[in-house]
Amino acid sequence: MIGSLKAFYLKPATIITYMLQSTEYEVGPYLKWYWRTQNFAAVMKRRTLNSTRRAALLRTVLRMGMLLQVIGGLVMIFFGSRSEYVELIWFGIALVISYPVVWAHIVVVPLLLAKWLIVIPKNNKAVRASEKLYEQHTAVKLAVVGSYGKTTMKELLATVIAEGKKVAATPANKNVAISHANFVEGLDGDEDVLILEYGEGAPGDVEQFSRTTHPTYAVITGLAPAHLDKYRTLDAAAKDIFSVADYVAEGHVYVNSESLASKPFVKPGFHTYDQGGVGEWRTTNIRVDITGTSFVLQRAGTKLKLTSGLLGRHQIGPLSVAAVLAIEFGLTPLQVEKGIAKTVPFEHRMKPRQLSGATIIDDTYNGNLEGIRAGTALLKELPARRKWYVTPGLVDQGKDTAAIHREVGTLIAAAKPDIVVLMKNTVTAHIEEGLRGSGFDGEIRIEHDPLEFYTNLEHFISSGDVVLMQNDWTDNYA
Repeated sequence: MIGSLKAFYLKPATIITYMLQSTEYEVGPYLKWYWRTQNFAAVMKRRTLNSTRRAALLRTVLRMGMLLQVIGGLVMIFFGSRSEYVELIWFGIALVISYPVVWAHIVVVPLLLAKWLIVIPKNNKAVRASEKLYEQHTAVKLAVVGSYGKTTMKELLATVIAEGKKVAATPANKNVAISHANFVEGLDGDEDVLILEYGEGAPGDVEQFSRTTHPTYAVITGLAPAHLDKYRTLDAAAKDIFSVADYVAEGHVYVNSESLASKPFVKPGFHTYDQGGVGEWRTTNIRVDITGTSFVLQRAGTKLKLTSGLLGRHQIGPLSVAAVLAIEFGLTPLQVEKGIAKTVPFEHRMKPRQLSGATIIDDTYNGNLEGIRAGTALLKELPARRKWYVTPGLVDQGKDTAAIHREVGTLIAAAKPDIVVLMKNTVTAHIEEGLRGSGFDGEIRIEHDPLEFYTNLEHFISSGDVVLMQNDWTDNYA
């Protein structure tokens, strides 16, 4: 308790700014995090403040306000003691003592005012203006939407199709309405293909993005429990995700059929893709190892020999649909093969690296059950001296949190790792229950300090080990 108060009083402006930055300056999530925090010394345990211009300005304003409040309190104490006005002394003491708490809440008011009076109207205006630009642009507009795998799908589509067409794709995971508006503003206007990632976060998001960007094709990467704090149910998320199909021509929707939750929403006329291929295109000669994935994709008269740096059998379907769409858009088989050969894992998405002779597979950006299913299947298939599985679990799983994490434990157990490392939090016990219930007899380690574990990872592993790290929890999750 003393350490918590000491941290909060020594650097309150930095802590408050960090909490706001971590919650993307959203008042509701910030206040929930602030009110439930019992140890402010641990708030910045895993990360530090990213000193952007916005964050630096906010921290400076907070520091100035806090300083003025303390000075004002000291002045009241001074004049209260001179005039024997006891109430003024106590009020001054209260001001001096409460400066971090007062400013932790004062900052909410201008944020709310700025959001509703400036940011939202400005963004809405930009989004409305962007609709006309999208409507007028003659490029094929390819929407990538789903609960998981969007960024990887977008990047491999862009990489492959760029072998024969001028392609522009939304950057990184910039996938909301204002990001789409900024993206189209920066286009040259002569692009052949635009690839847009749709980041569903609340009911109606995908439908809004579709109305604005006028997609001509859509790839639905799959459906899994995610953002259930807003969607409440998986069916509600599915309804929004699959609404993109209402805005594209018949025959231009591709759905990942390996996503079991997606199957009830697949309609006649949709194309499906999986490890077996896409439509008439079938896969053979599949090889998966730590260096990547290779296979043959063929239909009558055409054979593509494809090799990619992406890891895992779950990547064969996405690679296949990228190849098929590239062919449909006019690329030659040779161009497709060259494009697939250039595909590599995106940062923190099944990306391998070497450490002390061991292979670390970084899948920490993943945050859904289907990603865990794919990752544990890969770990089971790879040869290793020892196999490690590391996870904190999943966030935003709503009322099904316990059941989902018991299933996570079951999936991990099926992969038969030698060591399971769980980051201690509110879902750890549920994962353990799933592991034990599935007969897992390997070693389970509970880490109370994730930063220390990751920092010292090289001291725990040995040459020949394979370590799969899936998912990450930001500091604002308990």
